Amino acid sequence: MISKKIVLHFPRNLIDQPITYHLTKEYDLAFNILHAKITADEEGLMILELSGEDKNYEDGIKYLKKQGVVVQPLSKDIRRNDEQCTQCGACVTVCPTGALFIPDREKMIVEFDVNKCTGCELCVPACPVRAMEVRLV
Repeated sequence: MISKKIVLHFPRNLIDQPITYHLTKEYDLAFNILHAKITADEEGLMILELSGEDKNYEDGIKYLKKQGVVVQPLSKDIRRNDEQCTQCGACVTVCPTGALFIPDREKMIVEFDVNKCTGCELCVPACPVRAMEVRLV
C-alpha cells in the first residue's frame, strides 16, 4: 500500500474531465483533496493525497500523465519559526486550508496545524517578519 501527496496541474482542455473518477473507478485508488483551484477556461491545480496498491498507484500516475496532467510530488514542508513570529495574523488571512488560525480572538495567538497545511506557500510572502519558512523535503 502506498500513500503520497501530489500536485496535479491540469491544462485548460482537461478541467471538465472526470480525472479523479477514473483514478477511483479504473485504478482502485483513494484520494483526499487537500487543495484545489480549478477555474473554467483556465488551468487547474489540485493537491491531493493519493492512496492504493503500489501497482495501481503507478498505473494511475501513468494514466494522469498520458492525459496531459503534470504530476509533481508535494515535496515542500512549511514551518513556522515561533521565535520570529510576532502573532500579527497576516498569514491567517491568506491560508486557504485553515492551517493557520486564531482560535481565541481575545488572546490573538496564531496557531499552526501542520496536518492541514498543503504547502501552497501563500503564507510565506504574506508574513512581514518571514516567520513562515519552506523546507524542501
